[in-house]
Amino acid sequence: EYAEFLHCKSKKFTDFDEVRQEIEAETDRVTGNNKGISPVPINLRVYSPHVLNLTLIDLPGITKVPVGDQPQDIEYQIKDMILQFISRESSLILAVTPANMDLANSDALKMAKEVDPQGLRTIGVITKLDLMDEGTDARDVLENKLLPLRRGYIGVVNRSQKDIDGKKDIRAALAAERKFFLSHPAYRHMADRMGTPHLQKVLNQQLTNHIRETLPSLRSKLQSQLLSLEKEVEEYKNFRPDDPTRKTKALLQMVQQFGVDFEKRIEGSGDQVDTLELSGGARINRIFHERFPFELVKMEFDEKDLRREISYAIKNIHGVTGLFTPDLAFEAIVKKQVVKLKEPCLKCVDLVIQELINTVRQCTSKLGSYPRLREETERIVTTHIREREGKTKDQV
Repeated sequence: EYAEFLHCKSKKFTDFDEVRQEIEAETDRVTGNNKGISPVPINLRVYSPHVLNLTLIDLPGITKVPVGDQPQDIEYQIKDMILQFISRESSLILAVTPANMDLANSDALKMAKEVDPQGLRTIGVITKLDLMDEGTDARDVLENKLLPLRRGYIGVVNRSQKDIDGKKDIRAALAAERKFFLSHPAYRHMADRMGTPHLQKVLNQQLTNHIRETLPSLRSKLQSQLLSLEKEVEEYKNFRPDDPTRKTKALLQMVQQFGVDFEKRIEGSGDQVDTLELSGGARINRIFHERFPFELVKMEFDEKDLRREISYAIKNIHGVTGLFTPDLAFEAIVKKQVVKLKEPCLKCVDLVIQELINTVRQCTSKLGSYPRLREETERIVTTHIREREGKTKDQV
């Protein structure tokens, strides 16, 4: 039997006391020697005919109050670290809870439930059964009655700190554990389903079943990835970067993409909706429906003046002979009023032009890798917009 660490690969440890010391030493090297934490795992491989083929990830317990050199947000750091591991669909979760603590307060079960609400891959482990108050037992929990889990609970009795300090070996500890379950009146009837050896057996069995269940989906996922990669490889086999047709095609695609992007921004049907500010069509919409009406409302005219002007216009048109009020008077007055609309209308055109040019700039940002193409596209489209601007203003 021997063990190897990933951080000192060349060395084989045959004394397991040395392994324990090395774990402590490596922890101090990585986290400092005042209870710091690190998400980097210590990798240890144990080679032995007496152990099962399992990968076990021992995660830290949740610390609520920082001690030593621990940061203030230690609880959230540890939670994030634990979630990284237990969220994986392919892993089994061992939710370890001491028997002398209320199961309803178990952090392990609470977090397991978050990522595995159906309890499909959670196994409950109850420790410290020998430390419960006299007259109490964990029978309801172990019989899966109190907080039922699909895969049930297994009770274990580990060595105490005194046993570890006194170098009590594992075989003696397993024998003591077996004796505890056989002699305890509450657990006697289920002694065969309790203890570390049974936990090992269950884990091996469950993991084998779990692998069997998750393998088909993993396989089909890999196959589809392989197919798409093969397809991609096939496309690159005939790839000639200097082929002028490829360049023309690429250029056309980019110009078409620019057209599509521009249209989408104006129509407001883009696949990426900006949630921080108005853009493109929405801004132009605002100019028409908010800015322009606001400019019109600001226009002032005095009714008294207008009446006086109308009166003069009519008299002036009549001159010496006047039977009918001619259209000319009406036209003269209306023209004078309509001229007032000219400025806000032209201002509106200017604002819209500015928005269109901004939108062009936003749409050419995808052409960043080709500065000259970007420059030319912007120049051509902007020139076209400017040409239309003159005609629009004439019409207005």
